[in-house]
Amino acid sequence: MNSANVPKVNIFGVPISKLGFRETIQVLADAVESRKPHQVITANPIMVMAALQDPGYMQLMKQAEFIVPDGAGVVWAAGYVGNPVAERVPGIEIMQEMVKLAEERSWKVFLLGASREVVEAAAAELKKQHPRLQLAGVRDGYFGADQDHQVIEEIRAANPDMLFVGRSADKQEPWIARYKEELGVPVVMGVGGSFDVLSGKLKRAPKLFRQLRMEWFYRLLQEPYRYKRMLILPRFAMKVIREKENVQKG
Repeated sequence: MNSANVPKVNIFGVPISKLGFRETIQVLADAVESRKPHQVITANPIMVMAALQDPGYMQLMKQAEFIVPDGAGVVWAAGYVGNPVAERVPGIEIMQEMVKLAEERSWKVFLLGASREVVEAAAAELKKQHPRLQLAGVRDGYFGADQDHQVIEEIRAANPDMLFVGRSADKQEPWIARYKEELGVPVVMGVGGSFDVLSGKLKRAPKLFRQLRMEWFYRLLQEPYRYKRMLILPRFAMKVIREKENVQKG
């Protein structure tokens, strides 16, 4: 399926895929085969609220080729307004499944983000799980705007089929949006703290927390300094409840 034909629900103007996990993987596999750059965003309520406050961020969200419902709050909001998504589609699980597919189909993968220690540990774990995986490159995410083109040239020279980017929330999606055409990678996806989880630096929430849609709370227990970000979640919920009739407009 072409990403442009994916059924979507608008959450305050952000077009979010309604597809389930398996269909999402098929869309991304087709995107790799297309050889055309696709920005994949794993949306959560914090990102939706950021888009509402920043027109530039909203624009890049609308221009992204594929936005999946990662955050439990986004899944809840779609159901609350009567236009539900099939299921929550976690970004880390997408990455793991696409890496598995990459090993099977001899696609090349590049990891960009986190500290050198963390991203190299994440790469080692992926190679342990998938011995035949072609890792085209691994680079930390600590670089400034003056190094952007050096990083882009490094990625272009590696010629990966998929690029997973794990940088801070204020840099990740804007950086991908700005450079996706120049990068020329078929699938470029922001993965947030997924490298931290793969490396073992952080633990992913147990299955019970995920089933209860409280993965955010488990992460907060591990990283208490994130509490200010998490305060956005109840604000998002109240906005959906108050503006139910207008959620899907925009």
